[in-house]
Amino acid sequence: MELKTILEAVLFSAQKPMSPKELRDILTATAVAEGAAEEAKLFKKIKEEDLVAALDQLQKEHEEALRSYRLACVAGSWQFVSLPEFAPWLMTLVGQRNRPSRLSQPALETLAIIAYRQPITRAEIEQVRGVAVDGVMQTLVERSLVVQSGRAEVIGRPALYSTTPLFLEYFGLRALENLPAADELRRIVIQKPETLLTIDPGLATAPPKQLAQQELEATIETPAAEAPQETATNEHS
Repeated sequence: MELKTILEAVLFSAQKPMSPKELRDILTATAVAEGAAEEAKLFKKIKEEDLVAALDQLQKEHEEALRSYRLACVAGSWQFVSLPEFAPWLMTLVGQRNRPSRLSQPALETLAIIAYRQPITRAEIEQVRGVAVDGVMQTLVERSLVVQSGRAEVIGRPALYSTTPLFLEYFGLRALENLPAADELRRIVIQKPETLLTIDPGLATAPPKQLAQQELEATIETPAAEAPQETATNEHS
């Protein structure tokens, strides 16, 4: 029995999209189960890259067969989906499901900036858009399309934002690499804040005023005799 036909059977019966890891776990669990068939044991140590290759081949075969459905990878997980042109008949069968309200144009613009420039701070987003994005960011976070993914290593350590797996699912993307080209957006120069300043390496960040005060104190404490001779000469010239 071929790996791709096993995966096809599993995905047809699955109630949700499945990642390669989840599919691999099923193969492994089946192989070590009591009384497992010899065929099942062959896939006990299947590599994830081999599994993905089988899925890619299965996807290609279904596309070439011109079926009413296809195998799709969205946000890294695989599932069988019907083609859009069959939607009227399927909606009659299952009914019209409530969908989230569409994103506004400002929200789409902000989301595009985050998608292509992530991780990115709110201030950097506003540099590109030229307007405040507080309300829009709140909407994107509430809808789980954007998430705080860390903090920038600059003064104030502002939050960094990135897209989520739900963003890929919302737009039907396999991965961020499948985003359409947007060279112009990527070429926009963003002025980065100054890097973090520290009193000594390894210590916590110090406010700029504290650093300036420390430098001033160090200058006062330095004996005049230790000052370089050339500097003294220049001062009197």
